[in-house]
Amino acid sequence: MGILKRLDSLLARIEFAALVLLLSTLILISFGQVVLRNFFNEGLLWADTLARQLVLWVGFIGASLAAREHRHLSIDFIPHLVSDKARRWLKTASCLAAGVISLFLARASWSFVLFEQEGGSTLFENIPTWWFQVILPYSLVVIAFRFLLGAICCLMDKGSGA
Repeated sequence: MGILKRLDSLLARIEFAALVLLLSTLILISFGQVVLRNFFNEGLLWADTLARQLVLWVGFIGASLAAREHRHLSIDFIPHLVSDKARRWLKTASCLAAGVISLFLARASWSFVLFEQEGGSTLFENIPTWWFQVILPYSLVVIAFRFLLGAICCLMDKGSGA
């Protein structure tokens, strides 16, 4: 269990650094576009497309980190109505279900990435579209890992789960 938590911690540090870099890049590109358009009546043709892709990456990496911190969206009024033991089982079942669903979504998104790769479509400057879409299966696998880790922690009664 210790190895899994250390792996989770390492992934979180890498994701946080990537998130800072991506968000900073997104802000610079967006601000640069505003300056170029308002003061020079120019703009970078690829900047808006790249900004949309960066928003996708920021969103999915943020979702992964939210799952780690148990700050994802959830409806949790029922656990407040049941005993501690039932609450633990509900959290375990919830984490397990979310983990399995995330794995199914990861598999579907991987198929989507492969489909885009076969299609050969590009976003700009001959950069393949699928390069930017790899974040989908990656983040969904990590989210599944974190939910399943939460389920294990709930079962072992060493954590609150997700």
